[in-house]
Amino acid sequence: MNTAVLSVRRTARVSPSALLSLLLAGLAVSAMAQSQPQAQPATPPAAPGAPAATPATGTDAARDALKTKEGDVSQDQLLKETLTSTEKAYSLLKTGQTAITYDLNYSYIGSETINVKFTDSTLTLFDIQNTRAHTVTNTFAVDYGVMDNLTATATLPLISRYSQSNNFSGLSNGLGDVTLGLRYQPFEQRRDSAIFTTTATLRLPTGRSPYTTIVGQNLATGSGNTALTVGANASQVYDPVAVFGSLNFTGNLPARNLSQQRDGMTLTEVRPGSSIGFGMGFSYALSYKVSTTMSLQETVSARSTLKFADGTSSKTAMQTSGMLNLGLGLRVSPKTTLNFTAGVGLTSDSPDFSLGMNMPLNF
Repeated sequence: MNTAVLSVRRTARVSPSALLSLLLAGLAVSAMAQSQPQAQPATPPAAPGAPAATPATGTDAARDALKTKEGDVSQDQLLKETLTSTEKAYSLLKTGQTAITYDLNYSYIGSETINVKFTDSTLTLFDIQNTRAHTVTNTFAVDYGVMDNLTATATLPLISRYSQSNNFSGLSNGLGDVTLGLRYQPFEQRRDSAIFTTTATLRLPTGRSPYTTIVGQNLATGSGNTALTVGANASQVYDPVAVFGSLNFTGNLPARNLSQQRDGMTLTEVRPGSSIGFGMGFSYALSYKVSTTMSLQETVSARSTLKFADGTSSKTAMQTSGMLNLGLGLRVSPKTTLNFTAGVGLTSDSPDFSLGMNMPLNF
């Protein structure tokens, strides 16, 4: 038994040179394995209808949660919608807003009237009248935004008039003609484009009519008839200058059932002629708080017809009124601007001189 074991151990011995060769071969194989990329284990395809595999780590779960899901709005889409959607902007009052303004106006009219009357080619009346009238008008206006592009307005004038003439010299106070109106802006306001508005104003004969006054006792504070005025306005800003223009037409209803004594005759009806007017001007901003305005207004009125109790009638001459207005705007607060105007009459049918002040009333 001992002899056999010893023979086996001798057979299992390896020489030093063979062991060195075996070690060098193992190192070479290890180096070749490290030089090759490690292959990922192949995932077998899932069988049809089988549930999706659950992510193995928390990092993969967070990455999947941050991915865009169906129906999500991307940042690019949100930015595009914000830049392409524009809100309609108008220069009128917003819906439901109310604005109250106060306007103070003074005007002076000095005139010389010559009354001539012929009967059977014979001069029976020749009278020269000098009239100097000072008129102060206090007007309260209320604007209400019906819609963003539609504003309703109403004005209430209180008139004080002092006159010096051959027939009457004294002071008369009273309510003027109340007006109701609408302003409509058909197109929204855009940058570097003109602003267009249309207007419609109904004047009611609430003041003391000139066809019912008693000569030598009082003065008129109203026009004496109902009138409707429609017009259009346009403005364009060329910073720091804004230009504007307007055009309007006025139609008058006749004043009937009158009984006024004039030069021995009884006036029974007056048919005022229609009128057309236009205006233009510009405003210049001197600074953030001060601006100046210059405008020209002209109104041409057709002839009026007067009817008398004896069946006769007469017509007045066509009248043309022109005014040159100079204005100054003073911004006293972010919401309050005072406007001062001075007007000079350019024709004989216009007031000789006028002064005005306009200011908003904030409650």
